[in-house]
Amino acid sequence: MATSSPRLVGARSVAGWQTGVVPIDPPPSAWDFRLADIAADSDVLGLGADLEPGTLLAAYRQGLFPMPYEAELAWWSPVQRGILPLDGLRVSRSLHRSCARYLVTVDKAFSRVVRECGQPNRPGGWITPDIEFAYQELHGLGWAHSVETWSGNELVGGLYGVAIGGLFAGESMFHNATDASKVALVTLVEIMREGKSALLDVQWKTPHLESMGVVEIPRAEYLQRLHEAIALPLPVPFANGFG
Repeated sequence: MATSSPRLVGARSVAGWQTGVVPIDPPPSAWDFRLADIAADSDVLGLGADLEPGTLLAAYRQGLFPMPYEAELAWWSPVQRGILPLDGLRVSRSLHRSCARYLVTVDKAFSRVVRECGQPNRPGGWITPDIEFAYQELHGLGWAHSVETWSGNELVGGLYGVAIGGLFAGESMFHNATDASKVALVTLVEIMREGKSALLDVQWKTPHLESMGVVEIPRAEYLQRLHEAIALPLPVPFANGFG
């Protein structure tokens, strides 16, 4: 189903953007994530390490992401990985209407989006202060990005994640108004389509995400797609933003 484009603040098509700032490479990680056993039947492939920018980027490039597990820092690579095929997005009639109702920006309020996603009263909340700080650092280097949904001057939804070439690894999303996080996701898909990206990773398939077209693929297939995706160019809006 064709999507109804959200109203982007100051937006132009990707083709109309000039090349922006290239993400800054941090010092390399002291940890070797290539040792992870991709054949393991557990979603958790390691414990420990750190949250330095170089460590995070090395992990994402090997199909891993951080999330606490029993009070330890764990590195996850789901046996069945949730992805949203860029040509498989499902948009309901009500979401079409919501896309026309909200304003959307990119990298306009990254800190606020992460803070909202990490509210301690959220069910299953996992974003610790250390994780929040780590992604702030990645954002400052040009690797982590947010898509924000606004009702007037009020931030009502959004998502954030890590972009490496044609990969966007979604980390979390929130909404304080109907469909606000879904509108952010619709916008993200449009950015990736225009930028000829290849892989939108959502970690796990949930009923909420499945309703929008998320599917599961085996870990080995995900890793193959990952290595193809990160070799592609970064969508220009993630360098320039819409703000």
